[in-house]
Amino acid sequence: MAKPGKAVPEGYHTATPYLSVKNAGEAIDFYKSAFGAEEIVRMSGPDGKSVMHAEIKIGNSMLMIADEFPQAEVKSPKTLGGTSVNIFLYVQDADATFQKAVNAGAKVTMPPTDMFWGDRYGKVVDPYGHSWGIATHKLDMTPEEIEKGQKEFMAKMGKP
Repeated sequence: MAKPGKAVPEGYHTATPYLSVKNAGEAIDFYKSAFGAEEIVRMSGPDGKSVMHAEIKIGNSMLMIADEFPQAEVKSPKTLGGTSVNIFLYVQDADATFQKAVNAGAKVTMPPTDMFWGDRYGKVVDPYGHSWGIATHKLDMTPEEIEKGQKEFMAKMGKP
């Protein structure tokens, strides 16, 4: 028998990304391979092949995922021709996780770099069009140190 639940279910945070993709089943397998995702639940669509809803866990964070559903205005980055979202993923070893994602089929958009805010950070786009920032926090910096580093970083970006 069902019983009352918590407003935020156990194991979830108050904000949970919900990814829309083409071929959600393949995407789940990619996230397992690239980021060590654990599949929590998968509900098939009416056709028995598509994914109507799934939940995966990466580290201590849950993500929901489903095949795109254009009839309800839920489209994948592939359909839209890009994404406005970057999933920021903190890991123990940014370089190792980055390489694992690339080996699994992600496209490099920014190789891992020591960033002015204290993280080792790189970016990839997964085969389903979602952008992932992969980071390991290395240094706790003051706002003044970050501002100085940002100015130096921006100055270098303006030079060929």
